[in-house]
Amino acid sequence: MSRLPPPPMPSKLLELLGDYPEHIERLREILDEFSERKPRLQPFDEAIWALQSRLGAFIQEARDELKRAEAGGDATEIAKAEAKLSLMFSAHSGNIGLSGRSLEGLWRYFESNKDAFE
Repeated sequence: MSRLPPPPMPSKLLELLGDYPEHIERLREILDEFSERKPRLQPFDEAIWALQSRLGAFIQEARDELKRAEAGGDATEIAKAEAKLSLMFSAHSGNIGLSGRSLEGLWRYFESNKDAFE
């Protein structure tokens, strides 16, 4: 059975994480799992949950970076780590990174391919 093209990345996440291409790639890996044709009860919701989970991991990684920066005592590194943590919270937010308008392309993808998930 042929695979679908991968679902589109929510536009706001691309914008927010533009300085972190490795994070974007890790999110694309999650979405790529949804290009497989297989039964799914709620594919759109499952994709959102998968993105939220991965973004949650990014938050934890940023917290760990902040702890290391604080332990090192370098004010510049601490400020960078704080900014990254704040950005990761924004990306995870349902009002910012995973907001409705940003998810329209993802919704259309699952609606137009719903037969692949039945």
